[in-house]
Amino acid sequence: MTTIPTSTVPAAGEKVSSAGKEPAGGGEEGPMLRGFGASPGVAAGVARILRGPAEMDKLKTGEILVTTMTTPDMVPAMSQAAGIVTDEGGMTCHAAIVSRELGVPCVVGTREATKLIADGSEVTVDGKTGVVFRGIVRAGKSSAPAPGAAPAPSLAHAHEGAPVTATKIYVNVGVPEKAEEYARLPVSGVGLLRIEFIFTAHVREHPLSLIKKGRKDELVRRLADGIGKVCQAFHPRPVIIRTSDFKTNEYRGMPGGEEFEPVEENPMIGWRGCSRYISPVYRPAFLCELEAIHKVRTEMGLKNAMVMLPFVRNTWELEEIAEMMREKGLRRSRDFQLYLMAEVPSTALLSREFSKHCDGFSIGSNDLTQLVLGADRDSETLGRMGYFDERDPAVQRAIQLLIEGAHAEKRTVGICGQGPSVYPEFAEFLVREGIDSISLNADTVVQTIRTIASLEQRMKLQSLRERA
Repeated sequence: MTTIPTSTVPAAGEKVSSAGKEPAGGGEEGPMLRGFGASPGVAAGVARILRGPAEMDKLKTGEILVTTMTTPDMVPAMSQAAGIVTDEGGMTCHAAIVSRELGVPCVVGTREATKLIADGSEVTVDGKTGVVFRGIVRAGKSSAPAPGAAPAPSLAHAHEGAPVTATKIYVNVGVPEKAEEYARLPVSGVGLLRIEFIFTAHVREHPLSLIKKGRKDELVRRLADGIGKVCQAFHPRPVIIRTSDFKTNEYRGMPGGEEFEPVEENPMIGWRGCSRYISPVYRPAFLCELEAIHKVRTEMGLKNAMVMLPFVRNTWELEEIAEMMREKGLRRSRDFQLYLMAEVPSTALLSREFSKHCDGFSIGSNDLTQLVLGADRDSETLGRMGYFDERDPAVQRAIQLLIEGAHAEKRTVGICGQGPSVYPEFAEFLVREGIDSISLNADTVVQTIRTIASLEQRMKLQSLRERA
C-alpha cells in the first residue's frame, strides 16, 4: 500500500474528466471514476476485483478491494484492504459504514468500477473527495511534507487539548480489535456497539445454523468474547450494545443462512430488528445474544454493558422482548439501562408512550431520514439528487417531537448517525434542541467536539446578552 497526500485530488464538486490532466498530480491522468467519498483518506495499490464473498481469498493485505457492493460476510477481507471501491451504494450503505469503522479509504457509488478497473492493475483511491485514479498518483510539491517534519499525530494523541462539552460525546465501535485505541479518545463511552461486526468477524456463520448443529455454547462464547473486549477497554464507561440488526439479504449471505432466511423484495423495511426477536423462528438466536450479554455482565464482571434495541416499530413488541430479557437475567435497574433506537417515525410520534419501556433513545438518523422522506438510503441516484438529507425540515421536526416527548418523561436522547459530524449546522440544530449526547465515528470525534464546544459557548453568550 502507498499513502498519498490528499492535495493531488480535485475538490468536492469539481468536474473531472478521464481525458483531463491534474495539475497538482505531476502530469498524471485525471480521475477515471467518481463516486461518493464515504471514508476519508488516500491509498494506492493493486486493485482486486471480488465478485462476492466466495472470492475473498483472492485479496491480499494492502490491496484495493473493488466490488459491486460489500456484504457483512466480507468484513474480514475489508479489514485487510488498503482501500475500497464499489459500483453501488450511497453514503450510508454497508461499505461506507464499515470502511469508516475500519479507517479504510472508501469510494462508493461509482457505477462502473468493476467494469473500468482491471483486476491486478494499480489504482489510487481518495475516500474524501470520492475519486479513483489509474496508477499511483504522486503528490505535487506543495503537498509534500517538509524535510524533518514530524509525522501526523495518531488517533491516540489527536485529542490533546480538546475542549469539554456539556453535550456528552460517545464513540461508535464495531470492530472489537479497535476498542483499546478508541478508548483513549475523550469520550464518555460507547454510544453504539454494532454487534453485527462480531457476528461476521468472530462467529462467521448464521446463528440458527450453529444452534441447529448443537454449537449454541460456542455462539454465546464468541459473542461474549467480542462484546467483553470492548467493555473491558472502556470500563467503567458505559458501552451501549445494539443487538443484531441484519436484514434478510445480509443474513442469507452468511454461511448456512439460506435455510433460514426468506427472500424479501424490500429487506430494508422487512424482517429486521425487534420483529426478528419476537418471531418463533429467530427467537432462539436472540436469546443467545442476551445470554452473551448476561455472561459479560456476570462472569466477566463488566457491568458497563447496556442494551439497545434496533428498528422498534410498536410498544407491544417491547413488552414481549422485556420478558425475554428477564428470562436471561437482564432487568432494567440503576446499573442496567435499556435504550431504543429511534429510527422508525412511530417512535418519534409516540415518544412518550415508548418512554415507558426504556431509559433513553438513540436517533438512527440514516433510517429515520429514509423513512420520513421515503428515500432509499442506499440509492446513489437519490443521493446525487439531494433527496437523502437529515437536514430536511420533516426529519428535523420528527427529531423535535422525539426530544420533546422523551424529555417530558425524563428520558435521555442521543444520536448515533453520521449527520452531526458531516453537517455542522445539523449538529447546531441538535444542541439547540437539547440533545443529551452524540455518538460519533472515531475519526470525527475531536473535530466534532470542537464544533460543539464553540456552539455551546456562542449559545451561552447569546443567553447572557438576552438577560442583560
